[in-house]
Amino acid sequence: MLFFLEKALFVMIFFRVLSGSIEVFAAYLMFHFNDLEKAIIINSSLALIGPFIFILTTIVGLFGIADKISIQKFVFILLGVCLIMYGVLKAE
Repeated sequence: MLFFLEKALFVMIFFRVLSGSIEVFAAYLMFHFNDLEKAIIINSSLALIGPFIFILTTIVGLFGIADKISIQKFVFILLGVCLIMYGVLKAE
């Protein structure tokens, strides 16, 4: 069965599969090393990759639907993403 995927959707799926594969590989490394300190280092590196993938997939998706939504909605979505990132990354 052959079906059509939009390019933006395909890229978003690719980035999510890549992100999941990195997570599974990180779990394998934690198991392989069997060391709590190394596991913390691996886990903290995942904390850097996650937000990057989130921003990247959101940007690709927004560019994919840019011709279908108004500029005002586009700005609100970007503002929402920025607020999410600010809330997640803001350390107190």
